[in-house]
Amino acid sequence: MGNILVLFHSKSGNTAKMAAEVAAGAARIPGMEVRLRSVAEATAEDVRWCHGIAVGSPVNMGLVAWEMKQFWDTKMPDDWSKLDGRIGCAFSSQGGWGGGAEITCQSIHTILVNFGFLVFGLPDYVAHQFNVHYGATLSGEPREPREIEACRRLGQRLAEWVAVYVDGRKEEHPLTSGRPRFPW
Repeated sequence: MGNILVLFHSKSGNTAKMAAEVAAGAARIPGMEVRLRSVAEATAEDVRWCHGIAVGSPVNMGLVAWEMKQFWDTKMPDDWSKLDGRIGCAFSSQGGWGGGAEITCQSIHTILVNFGFLVFGLPDYVAHQFNVHYGATLSGEPREPREIEACRRLGQRLAEWVAVYVDGRKEEHPLTSGRPRFPW
């Protein structure tokens, strides 16, 4: 059984709503145990427990929110280099398109890589001209079906990789599972 942690910070509630959808996507893959935690309630033990992590933050001055950075700086320093080989991904909400969500996802990736997480890109499209290459990024909360699916697809892909690389379930590989990857 794979363990998935969805760790997030949310100021307005938008990133929290995204986090719930990411968790729902991870739960699509059988055999996954999913925890949903805000940085205010999460512990280092939650991170040590997981095989895969989805980290979400709103954009703050073009980058990851300080509350998320503070979590890794203050709660996780003793675990640096002890989380090597786990799988991670990112998601972010922004006030408007072009507000910095992709850069925020890349900032989260940088944090995860420093702790030894393996991060992945997602070539899938969930709707025409709507993808999640660097992570799920939205302006505001997930309202439209394609926005909800972007969050869920990210969680699903994280769970697929945990199933394949941690649990050894090759049938869950996204290229051979038979699950749709594109809307066309």
